Amino acid sequence: MQRRWFLLVVAFVVLGLAIDRFQAAEPATTALRFEITVARDLVDLPPDGRLLVILGRSDRPEPRLRIGTFPGAATVLGGDVHGLLPGAKVSLDQSAMIFPVAHLAKLPPGVYYAQALLDVSRDLKLENAPGNFYGDSVQVNVNPAVGGTIPLHLTRKLPPEELPADTEYVKFIKLRSELLSRFHGRPIHLRAAVILPRDFEKNNDQRYPLRVHIGGFATRFTAAQSFLRPNSEFRKAWLADGAPRMLLLHLDGAGPFGDPYQVNSANNGPYGDAVTQELIPYVEQRYRGIGQPYARVLDGGSTGGWVSLALQVFYPDFFNGAWSHAPDPVDFRAFELINIYDDTNVYINRRGFERPSAREINGDVRFTMRHEVQIERVLGRGDRWELGGRDWGSWNAVFGPRGPDGLPKPLWDGQTGQIDRSVLEHWKPYDLRLTLQRNWKTLGPKLRGKLRVWVGEADDYFLNNAVHLLDDFLARAEPAFGGSIRYGPRGDHGWRVLSQRQLLEEMAAAIEQAKPSR
Repeated sequence: MQRRWFLLVVAFVVLGLAIDRFQAAEPATTALRFEITVARDLVDLPPDGRLLVILGRSDRPEPRLRIGTFPGAATVLGGDVHGLLPGAKVSLDQSAMIFPVAHLAKLPPGVYYAQALLDVSRDLKLENAPGNFYGDSVQVNVNPAVGGTIPLHLTRKLPPEELPADTEYVKFIKLRSELLSRFHGRPIHLRAAVILPRDFEKNNDQRYPLRVHIGGFATRFTAAQSFLRPNSEFRKAWLADGAPRMLLLHLDGAGPFGDPYQVNSANNGPYGDAVTQELIPYVEQRYRGIGQPYARVLDGGSTGGWVSLALQVFYPDFFNGAWSHAPDPVDFRAFELINIYDDTNVYINRRGFERPSAREINGDVRFTMRHEVQIERVLGRGDRWELGGRDWGSWNAVFGPRGPDGLPKPLWDGQTGQIDRSVLEHWKPYDLRLTLQRNWKTLGPKLRGKLRVWVGEADDYFLNNAVHLLDDFLARAEPAFGGSIRYGPRGDHGWRVLSQRQLLEEMAAAIEQAKPSR
């Protein structure tokens, strides 16, 4: 009996292996392809760029507006085009990179809304940047098993950039940066919004402190329009009787390789210097800012959390405090769940499992590193994630070196996830904990009381881990850092400590305390 059971088990194992081999050997082929044509009167010079086909289950909003990793995000195929001639046809088929499925043959059959988009922008790595080409979305019935050719057309060009109209309280800026223009060899502009305090026009002799605000990843400066929407918490706090009066400068989260993170980098150029030497002096002069370090403060969440801390650390004498919420990784031993110094692979952890990149508040995995990077490979020219313009590509462009081809050198191989250790030295100055620890003798006295950090213990992107490592150092640093780090039990990425009014009050108190005595 035991032998019969043994033979039965062996048979099932062999059968299972045979099935696995059959599935692994199943050809990922399909005769389906998308054939894209650019209208003859649309382009003057044949453009190079990244051609995308976006497949959405709805056309509201258009598929091109639903690219991402969020629930309901569109399926996207990507491929490079070089010198696309008007009237010429180019195809994306099973050889094209695709997200979120493994290959085109695995695309679920059904009705989709298909749209073509050609990304040609050099200065703003955004699929819908001014000057990019796109077509109308068309309803198509897709079945990879049946195949066929689906024609799509590029018939429109996104119009040149126009700043939104100024309002009573919100003013928009597009300032040519001489520093960035020299770096890139072409005109580069800084974009920003300024929110004025109540009664600004009535008090012509009053000068104001400056609050520099940075939004979450890739938040555009135009988001400032929504701050003062009716009944918003910000509006109530900003315009309230007795509220502190200051200017708010909202920085822009778009650059040549994604979000530039507002600091100097080998790939984006001297953004930090441009912000501190060009943009802020311009704003303070034009809108009656005090123009002194004691009267400048910073705040932001997520990307803005990291940027606010980084600007305070890199320019310790220029700013008077950072209020950082859920900052992007402040210690690269916890770059989300990657230790860039010790780990060898970003997709697979030390136990051999796929590495999570985001989680629900109950701990369930939302998506993995490999999954998230896949959309960046689809969007990036040459199937290169480091050119995709999303989170990981933006970080890599900011923290990493420039390669021999003049483009950001990747921290890891996009296909295998293997880390390239040769770039690590270039990353270290952007590891804020490491920078503070190495330079605390000089930085400590300048930063005393200026660093305030809050993070949820169930942060969606595991950002609390890096904050704890920063806390471990600051808690024992000499001289004492004099700031605060607070944690929210079960707090997710959106967890905050202070209300808008409380934030204004704390900033105003710090400014008043640091104000030089006459």
